Amino acid sequence: MHTPLFPAFRARLAALGRRTASHLRQGTLQQLAAHLAELIPVHLLSSADEGPNSRERLFTLRLTCECFLWQMLKPRTACREVVRQVQALACLQGKGAVDESASAYIQARQRLPQECLERVLAATAQAAERRASARTALQGRPVKVVDGSSVQLPDTAANQKAYPQPSGQKPGCGFPVLKLVVLFSLASGALLDVVLGNLHSHDLRLFQRLWQCLKTGDILLGDRAYGDYVTLAGLPRQDVDVVARLHQARKVDFRKASQRLGHHDGVFVWRKGLQQSTILTPEQWAALPDAIQVRIIHFTAACRGFRTQRITLVTTLLDAELYPAAELVAVYLRRWRIELCLRDVKTTLGLEQLRCQSPAMVRKELLAGLIAHNLVRCLMAEAAQVHEAELERLSFKGAVDALRQYSAVREQARTKRLKRKLWQDLLRTLACDLVPLRPGRAEPRAVKHRPNPFPLLNRPRRKFVELPHRNSRWHGGPRKFQSLN
Repeated sequence: MHTPLFPAFRARLAALGRRTASHLRQGTLQQLAAHLAELIPVHLLSSADEGPNSRERLFTLRLTCECFLWQMLKPRTACREVVRQVQALACLQGKGAVDESASAYIQARQRLPQECLERVLAATAQAAERRASARTALQGRPVKVVDGSSVQLPDTAANQKAYPQPSGQKPGCGFPVLKLVVLFSLASGALLDVVLGNLHSHDLRLFQRLWQCLKTGDILLGDRAYGDYVTLAGLPRQDVDVVARLHQARKVDFRKASQRLGHHDGVFVWRKGLQQSTILTPEQWAALPDAIQVRIIHFTAACRGFRTQRITLVTTLLDAELYPAAELVAVYLRRWRIELCLRDVKTTLGLEQLRCQSPAMVRKELLAGLIAHNLVRCLMAEAAQVHEAELERLSFKGAVDALRQYSAVREQARTKRLKRKLWQDLLRTLACDLVPLRPGRAEPRAVKHRPNPFPLLNRPRRKFVELPHRNSRWHGGPRKFQSLN
């Protein structure tokens, strides 16, 4: 590309051109995109005919997306490091100079359409589903798991307006909170879709926007929040069944069951309440049936060395012969996997605290992180399929670490044969890196590491007065030391 009218700005406006950008795209993501090209179809990230992404730039739409994903696979990676990678690749290939400022890459991320990232997320989820085994299906029907979570955002005025902080925190002392309801696949562990909202959005209201993602024949698995009348009455109308834990406010007396299916297993009749649900419109509430039949199963989860736990399930699967109670109990006990998937997303990939300063970029950052998660899930599913390993026992953190190291080595390989050999060795390494089988292992939600003895920022920074000798104080009062005499 030539800029005869602005020769001094050529390095900033068109440093390398389209041909060099294609070479840099091959090195971006450390050769990951070259092998997983079928996961992200070309047409999803092709340049537009008109609009913000129609100009010929160094950071094309596809290069920007791949750099964004590489940034997500390396938590806490600054935009400047991404630009330094592009500079190093350009220098290695003997190309022209690249502007050392990160402004071009930051602006390219802002031009990246959110709808484009949503389509890429759906494509990676479908690719992971194709590679996963169907052994986790219940009577040949796919099982999908729903759950809610939240992430913290930087404390900016725009983020506070869109996603306000909890009301119990003082202004200037908290962080905006983004709530999300996610839909996972129990077979592959990939994230199928996500709905975003703020703290004032109820989980069921957000989940109702995910109903369109459920397909005919699916089985939805959820916790207490999703065993309500609206979900149990609405989803079967689109041929989707539900297995959820019964809400603690509902009391069950199996002597009043309309049909006894076994010990602590019966069919009950639930009637629609007189008060309309706040998450539905009057038309939607009127369309729900006045009464539905649900199946309730009560069982005791016993683990040696731990206190027994009594669990009550509610489901729309009424056929006890086709869906025995033992199978439904076994499926529900696997619901813990979604908690581990959320841990992989928030802790391993570092999405528990996002870094972008505006609500629009926050949503794009979260979607890019979820796409990176699905790419790793695709790799794990391929390794489990090739080497006949158990997918749920493959280590996600080990897969991310191995992918980084093998990708750096594959970039130095000169022949295609050696690259294929390295990729096969990578799959073998992932299949051998199994998490120890620990049935009934306790997973307490607690931290062992003690926090640093710093006082809490309980007022805005401009009004906060730092106490002297802060290490000797704890929660606003001096520590008590015992005398050695």
